[in-house]
Amino acid sequence: MIPVGRRERPAALGLAALLLLLAAAAPGFYAPAALRDLLLANAALLIVAAGMTLVVLVGHIDVSAGAIFGVSAVIAGALAREGVPVPVAALAAALVGAGIGLVNGLLVTRLALPSIVVTLAMLVILRDALRWTTDGAWIRDLPASFQWFGLGQDAGRLLVLAAAALVVAAVGWGLRALAAGRALYAVGSDAESARVLGIDPHRVVLGAFAAAGLLSGLAGVLNASRFAEVPGTIPNGLELEVIAAVVVGGAAITGGRGSMVGTALGVALLGAIGTGLTYLGVSAYWERALQGAIILAAILVDTVGPVRRRAAGPAAGHA
Repeated sequence: MIPVGRRERPAALGLAALLLLLAAAAPGFYAPAALRDLLLANAALLIVAAGMTLVVLVGHIDVSAGAIFGVSAVIAGALAREGVPVPVAALAAALVGAGIGLVNGLLVTRLALPSIVVTLAMLVILRDALRWTTDGAWIRDLPASFQWFGLGQDAGRLLVLAAAALVVAAVGWGLRALAAGRALYAVGSDAESARVLGIDPHRVVLGAFAAAGLLSGLAGVLNASRFAEVPGTIPNGLELEVIAAVVVGGAAITGGRGSMVGTALGVALLGAIGTGLTYLGVSAYWERALQGAIILAAILVDTVGPVRRRAAGPAAGHA
């Protein structure tokens, strides 16, 4: 059984309540084909969210994740169309993602620039560069080998899901068992204290951004391989969905707290809302509103709870 801590419990309870509601009011949601499509639609999002978790743990935000996702997909598709072996094209695209993440990390650590400013600028640069390069045209005439993952192939679809599960399991294990994972929590909690313990905060933050870029690039490639054509533009709002999932899953936006279990629950909850609304006959316009309300509630719980505990502590001691 997967352990669910106090911070992940609201997302788990929210997901359970939504699933029970859908079981009673919209049993069609549980049709095998519908569940398969829902899982496939959120597999790439989960991989990007795994990388975002690392960045949030060190107290930063990466709003360029969606841009890296889109650029990597276009690079992989373009290389594959030119005859580059698919594994090489996929690896090159993922490494481009890691390189962009590394640039983000260098600007944040070496120049002490706010991460939201740096990554927002990177988002604009990548979006306009991609628009200029492709002129909005989609990458077509992809080789069959590139499209094997998920494009009408049951084995390919399973591999996409398996890749997402493997990434989540590997990142979750690394956060718990490796010194590098514990360093992320230490730097996010108190960078100066981490420095006293012999941890280099700059190196940890740099590694988090590079890893996030790598995972965003990998996710872009896997998602692109599911379709007959690769969009020549950057997906709108993907980075916001990912940040929302991480926060809803219990990660502290200020860093130092979070887990892959919580992130997976956040992705599942937010991903199920849109599909669930369709089965319930509710207008899709409510999806963003509900997601926003859930995010706001998660932030309030994360902020108000500690304040109340600190306020109650001295009073309890005085009594």
